[in-house]
Amino acid sequence: MTQKNTVLKHMRRSPYQSLAAIFMTTITFFIVSVFALVVLGAHSMLAFFESRPQVTAFFKDDTLSSEVETLKSTLASTVQLDNTKYISKDDALEIYKSQNSDNPLLLEMVTADILPASLEVSAKNASDLETIAAVMQKQNFVEEVVFQKDVIDTLRKWVTGIRTTGIALSSLLILASLATIVIILGLKFTARKTEINTLSLLGATSWYIRSPFVSEGMIYGITGAILGWGFSYLTLLYLTPNIVSFLGDITLLPVPIWVIMSLLGAQVLLASLIGALASLIATRRYGR
Repeated sequence: MTQKNTVLKHMRRSPYQSLAAIFMTTITFFIVSVFALVVLGAHSMLAFFESRPQVTAFFKDDTLSSEVETLKSTLASTVQLDNTKYISKDDALEIYKSQNSDNPLLLEMVTADILPASLEVSAKNASDLETIAAVMQKQNFVEEVVFQKDVIDTLRKWVTGIRTTGIALSSLLILASLATIVIILGLKFTARKTEINTLSLLGATSWYIRSPFVSEGMIYGITGAILGWGFSYLTLLYLTPNIVSFLGDITLLPVPIWVIMSLLGAQVLLASLIGALASLIATRRYGR
């Protein structure tokens, strides 16, 4: 009998134990996949906000172009700027029209004269945002200053919190899966003690005896990883329309296929290691 047939026979003899191991690993890798996708999405959102104009100065109606140029020069000599963009009243009207194209009533009530011109500034270092805002606020031709430091800082805290929570919960579930496979394979190893002793007396090596259990543990892990990944991907596809509608201009979906396949590959590799380690622990703990 080949090793493959031996492993399948062992799994068929105790189907409920096998299903319990696969169920536990499936739950584990489903949670791991979900947190991985959420963290990737949160990082993409952070990159989106960091790439937007981070500080915006709205000018009074009588502001001269020379004053705007002077402000640009002052900012450039004070901090390292990534980009500056002047938005005229006409440009502001076009932006307003594009943002409210689905509401004609709002378009009829707004003209370029009532919209302020503005200067959008992006800094290379987020720590410079307050300095930029302070310089802008000192100008008597600046009506209002808006900057996204609080938004970016809050989002960074959320990303850190999500990542920490995901790592902690995933680690606990991985340990639980490892313990589940160890217990199940340990019970199976003990149940076949007579068969194992007979093989040992006939000259079978330790690895020959343990290898079917190693293969079985890896099957549990890999099957659970594929199922968990599959369920998480189906969940993502199901929620995609709602997520796209909620995020608006922030383009996170669809997730590139190479990211999805890389996630699957990493999980299969991790699952193989978990299954192999669990089986080695089980067979060593229970007699060899």
